[in-house]
Amino acid sequence: MDIRPIGVFDSGLGGLSAVRQLKALLPGEDIVYFGDTARVPYGTRSPETIERYARQDCRFLLDRGVKCIIAACGTVSSVATAALTDLPIPAIGVVAPTGDAALAATHSGRIGLLGTTNTVRSGAFHRYLAQKNPDVQVFAQACPLFVSLVESGWIGQDNEATVAVARRYLRPLIEQQVDTVILGCTHFPLLAPVIRDILGEGVTLIDSGAACAARCRDLLTGMDALNGRDVGGQCSFFVSDHPHDFEAVASMFLGSPVGDNIQQIDPESLVL
Repeated sequence: MDIRPIGVFDSGLGGLSAVRQLKALLPGEDIVYFGDTARVPYGTRSPETIERYARQDCRFLLDRGVKCIIAACGTVSSVATAALTDLPIPAIGVVAPTGDAALAATHSGRIGLLGTTNTVRSGAFHRYLAQKNPDVQVFAQACPLFVSLVESGWIGQDNEATVAVARRYLRPLIEQQVDTVILGCTHFPLLAPVIRDILGEGVTLIDSGAACAARCRDLLTGMDALNGRDVGGQCSFFVSDHPHDFEAVASMFLGSPVGDNIQQIDPESLVL
């Protein structure tokens, strides 16, 4: 039994979709969430910058005594894997659990990937899926505008701008007749209703936040590191920019109010 919290970080608020899934699967676990809102998005930055940020984010969570870390950021998981392997505690990225879920779901072996520019450019999902099943075909589409749309709360199926952008991004996947689509960024599940409307019910969407949460549950269970509570887990939220919009957007991600348990930290304090 381990009463320490689970740590989760992302470049912004998208990782809260993983927190939502964690709360559903492990309602007794405490969670510390860090959203690097001062430096969002990571998806268009250089690999060197992404790795530096990832190491700083991990150190922030380690300083708060977490027992494992979820890098709920497709970009970090794809580009800065070294930052997740040089830790004294287990760390879970997006690629492996999400890739495994996609392989389990596909019938045709034609898998679509939606991700940030750097996630797609890294080829991390392609390599992982090819290693697991060389017969699988992966069709990737960078969606750089999706993060900004979600962070702005533009997620409605009636939002004309969001629907237009989604149609543009999804057209190549429709043409390739994929039967499974990886939402390779934890921001993207909030756009799932829009994406599903466009792709149709015959395409399975793989929620990266849900896949990471399930992998975390299995990891902690195998390590006998759950805290032993069935309910009552608490969440602490930290952001690196002014939290004035955090409550409204975070509540959208979590599906419930976050209250006032939000702390702002100085981004300069993250520098190693």
